[in-house]
Amino acid sequence: MRNVVTAGSLAALVPALLLLVAPQIAGAQARDPAYAAARAEGKVGEQVNGYLGFVVPAAPDLRKVIEDINIKRRAVYAEKAKTANATIEEYALTSGCLLISHTTPGEKYQAPDGTWQTRGAGAPVRDPRCP
Repeated sequence: MRNVVTAGSLAALVPALLLLVAPQIAGAQARDPAYAAARAEGKVGEQVNGYLGFVVPAAPDLRKVIEDINIKRRAVYAEKAKTANATIEEYALTSGCLLISHTTPGEKYQAPDGTWQTRGAGAPVRDPRCP
């Protein structure tokens, strides 16, 4: 049976995500100066799928840092999805929605059509499945 992500199923996950995922992810990322610099320079950004992506081709050192962050995110998503009786993909998508909404002006994020956008003063363009 294939799980279908609906706005209702995503909305049910939001309270848990706000309390559990965002602080864990933000805390781990904030400790890495290479990540912070790459994000500030627009080299990496938040993707719709809940993981960091490369806006431009990355050097091997940066690629390693971002891959490590994404591995840690997946572990958090797996743990929290199990608790919330959701799939990892559902949890990751909901996290992506939240992480994109928390970008600040000048940061890169992935729009629903897959293009990289630079956050302006207004709200980012988010996936229609976002709660």
